[in-house]
Amino acid sequence: MARELRRRGVDVLTVVEDGRGGTSDSAVLDRAIQLGRVLFTQDDDLLVEAQRRQEAATSFPGIIYAHPMRASIAECVNDLEIVAKAMEPLEMADRVWFLPL
Repeated sequence: MARELRRRGVDVLTVVEDGRGGTSDSAVLDRAIQLGRVLFTQDDDLLVEAQRRQEAATSFPGIIYAHPMRASIAECVNDLEIVAKAMEPLEMADRVWFLPL
């Protein structure tokens, strides 16, 4: 997905590229906050972390979630491109967005 999104002009950084592979969900979300980046995931556990932060009124840059059985890779790539080009990160803050759109 990352390669195809980059080919379409979307700025992408994977957890592995950032040297954070195997890091806890909380730490990944903290890193997204540090970088000011919206986070895409297919990990249900990250939804729990997002809910915890919403309930605690702890700000985060936003999460885009796609269940792996409900959205194909092609749908994710297309929808992520639309979101990246149509929305500003601040518009996505403190929310969980679901794919497919």
